[in-house]
Amino acid sequence: MKSYRTIIFIAAIVGIALYLVIPNNPGFFGREIYTHLGLDLVGGAQVLLEANLPEGQEVTSEQMETALAIIEDRVNGLGLSETVVQRAGDRFIVVEIPDVEDPLMAEAAIKETALLEFVDFSDLSSDQAFALEGMRIETDYIVGETEEVTSTAEILPSYAQRTFNTVMTGDIIDNAGATSNQLGGYEVAFQLTGDGTREFSDYTQAHVGNILAIVLDKVVISAPRIENAITTGQGVISGNFTLESANKLAVQLRYGRLPVPLKVVENRTIGPSLGEDSLDKSVVAGVIGMSLVMLFMMLYYRLPGILACVAILIYAVLTFALFRFIPVTLTLPGIAGLMLSTGSALDANILIFERLKEELRSGRTLKQAVDLAWERALPSIRDSNISTLITCAILYWFGSAFGATIVKGFSLTLALGVLVSLFTAIVVTRTFLSMVLGWIKKINLETWFGI
Repeated sequence: MKSYRTIIFIAAIVGIALYLVIPNNPGFFGREIYTHLGLDLVGGAQVLLEANLPEGQEVTSEQMETALAIIEDRVNGLGLSETVVQRAGDRFIVVEIPDVEDPLMAEAAIKETALLEFVDFSDLSSDQAFALEGMRIETDYIVGETEEVTSTAEILPSYAQRTFNTVMTGDIIDNAGATSNQLGGYEVAFQLTGDGTREFSDYTQAHVGNILAIVLDKVVISAPRIENAITTGQGVISGNFTLESANKLAVQLRYGRLPVPLKVVENRTIGPSLGEDSLDKSVVAGVIGMSLVMLFMMLYYRLPGILACVAILIYAVLTFALFRFIPVTLTLPGIAGLMLSTGSALDANILIFERLKEELRSGRTLKQAVDLAWERALPSIRDSNISTLITCAILYWFGSAFGATIVKGFSLTLALGVLVSLFTAIVVTRTFLSMVLGWIKKINLETWFGI
């Protein structure tokens, strides 16, 4: 009776797994289910960023963690899926963006400091302020080193060759979004924080009629005149925006200014054709390898081998469903980890079946041999898989600490595969074998077990 309950439990799990792995899955409790492929399989860009601070100035771990969180929000805000953002050492951040069409656009969005400043142009006329739009100016608000920005003019007018006063920065912005205006152009609407609303209100009330320039990364975006006090905490940044540039600026403002400026150390692009070819070859190699192993199991272990093959197929379905549900981003090293965990599943069955043969040769009854085989093989199976899981944990930590995403992907898929293989070897294979032996009253041990 217990075996039948276990069979029902196994059937239910396999049924859910089969639903999760079907192509074009309609979803699971509102979640979108699909296979997440990594950079090396679908192509994309890998960008290595370094903190760009003056020589001798140290970057703190808190600054790098904050920068990492902001970059994650930025790439997600741009609609870039399956991105991997992680630290590499003390000063580096690795960003991997699979299936990206414009890696340069993504690179610009993630590395820019997005330093928004509201700059006092009170002593300039409207014509002078308008002439500075698109030009790079100097302000008294400085954060680390910034990369060189090309100005639209080689030489600033004499009245602008000085340091302007920054009244407020983008830290007062709570939210921002790209919108269209009545003329068919694009602008960035923003909402201020509570403190920012009060600060902005106080300043605009005291400077009605003056010009307050909006400056992004030291480049003048627009220079409007304060016609009335702005007390609602809402405003608009206008300029020569396209929908893409307006959305990019909104994302940068919405997710904050980087605590340290970053520079691109390396930018690698991987073509999708290479990834597709690698994926196709990996699938073919996996099918051939699995087929040969299953053939060996059936020929050498006979009946137990056949049941083990069914269990291995169940293992493959469960593991793939788990990867799609979590989700786990599959890379070539990750697929290698999956294949290696398949070997762990087979190792467990081989240990059990070899012990089963020994017990049958020593004259045990079939039921006694099955029970003793599982009991005596279990410590070896447990210890070997625990050792593998410990190794996976060490590799995952190493990959996280040093930005080695290849190592992380391998260790994660291997660990998940080992856990599923334990379930299929100990629960599924044993349950199948117990059920079959219950149905067969007389059996030729030499023929069916190869002893």
